[in-house]
Amino acid sequence: MKKKKRIPATTLVFGALAGLPAMSMAQSVILYGVVDTGIEYVSNIGTARNSVVRMPGLAGTVPSRWGLRGSEDLGGGLKSIFVLESGFAPDAGTSNQGGRLFGRQALVGLSGGWGQVAFGRQYTMLFWSMLEPDMLGPNTFGSSSLDSYLPSSRADNAVSYKGTFGGLTVGATYSFGRDTALAGSGPTATQCAGENPADHRACREWSALVKYETGTWGASVAYDSLRGGQGAAAGLTSSGLKDDRLALNAYANVGKAKLGGGVIRRDNDGSPTPRSDLWFGGASYAITPALSVDGEVFLLRYHNSPNKAWLYAARGTYAFSRRTSVYGTAGFIDNRGNLALSVSSGAAGAGAAPGGNQFGAMVGVKHIF
Repeated sequence: MKKKKRIPATTLVFGALAGLPAMSMAQSVILYGVVDTGIEYVSNIGTARNSVVRMPGLAGTVPSRWGLRGSEDLGGGLKSIFVLESGFAPDAGTSNQGGRLFGRQALVGLSGGWGQVAFGRQYTMLFWSMLEPDMLGPNTFGSSSLDSYLPSSRADNAVSYKGTFGGLTVGATYSFGRDTALAGSGPTATQCAGENPADHRACREWSALVKYETGTWGASVAYDSLRGGQGAAAGLTSSGLKDDRLALNAYANVGKAKLGGGVIRRDNDGSPTPRSDLWFGGASYAITPALSVDGEVFLLRYHNSPNKAWLYAARGTYAFSRRTSVYGTAGFIDNRGNLALSVSSGAAGAGAAPGGNQFGAMVGVKHIF
């Protein structure tokens, strides 16, 4: 009888370890981030009309962040995905989004030819509808100066679906408790945790998106609804109160230029002037492959009220490389009625006097990794 050859245990262990790289080849994890900061000047602050020179902690051209993004091929066109993204203030090195570790995104999900389903803290569909038509985006002088929710439209405890089929994209989110951060710990923190067994409507959020894009233009409609809750900030102190936004917008690429614009209708039960419209229109132009300019005009108008504000903003960017660029940006806001909005969304504490105007300027550096 032939004796069987024994294989040492150490050989089995090292053989298994040697096979790990081959098994993990289907998985990819990417570390990425942006550091963007500079020096900002803001005039006419408060009734004393003082000015300030500062390093803002929220945004330059975009908010600073770092994150991990990964996926694993599960076969048959199915993938698992995750995103963990942390926002930070480069002036002090502290965490933004109410001190959360991963305050910008923290989600896990599955994707395939049918679209993507994800669970966790994530953007609502209002964010995805504004990504292309808003030329300045989260620039320190821009749409966030008039509505801080627009570049920060995220929800905790959320389920999302988004799928693209040819030129058509559809999506939706639903949150069981939209915001666990304490009011005052960020520009959109509202202390509305939800997930309340005594009040199932408290602090819910839902959004929906329909978008159509070709190679040269796109248009979208999005709806975003926020429910209030006991103890919530911004006047939404009951689950019977809502803050709803309906966004209609479009963009077009014309040669070296890009044009975009739209309107956001807001119905905010927590405000003494609940109905408002935010109109915006802008353009971007690539002068050279390295040098580009952007400009945008905004009008925020409240119904049945003298309150309104015009905002004019512009930016010039020079890219030394695909990763490193310098920029200069400026903005001017003209408040009417009792509005006292600041031209700058870069940091708190720089509001204008009621009905006053304000000028801001910033120079900075952005590095992408």
